[in-house]
Amino acid sequence: MLVYGVTGSGKTTLAERLSAATSLPWHSVDDLTWDPGWVQVADDEQRRRISEICAGPEWILDTAYSRWRDIPLARAELIVALDYPRWVSLQRLIRRTAARSWHRTPICNGNSESLRIAFSRDSLVLWHFHSFARKRDRIRRWADQVEGPPVLRLTSPRQADEWLTSLGATAAGGR
Repeated sequence: MLVYGVTGSGKTTLAERLSAATSLPWHSVDDLTWDPGWVQVADDEQRRRISEICAGPEWILDTAYSRWRDIPLARAELIVALDYPRWVSLQRLIRRTAARSWHRTPICNGNSESLRIAFSRDSLVLWHFHSFARKRDRIRRWADQVEGPPVLRLTSPRQADEWLTSLGATAAGGR
């Protein structure tokens, strides 16, 4: 299963909650693509790691980067797409970035955000503005396609919460 959305939409949080509700293994893409010191893992190694995960029978990824997106798309049984309004994802991103920068919260492999990074060319807030329209268009194209995995397009955090609640009820009822 692939969780996909714009920067700041809550992909990782939803993937983690989805894993808890379904007992499917969740793999944090940040942990797979960034080494300590914010050193990006080489593209071929990223592809190898993602291929290994997606070769398994069950998995959840919390995003898909363009350099290897073809791998999970070929194997995913469902894409959960967070297609929230910009103000929702931007507000979440700014709050998260500020809190992580202030508390120096480790994100992946010991890396943490800082105010220096938040106001640099590598800023996630800047990336949000750069990629928002493209990612939303991709979600909508996927949802409209007949071929490929089915897409569950969630348009609000409340809708995501309701869907997760229904999964929990379904899982509990099946035991």
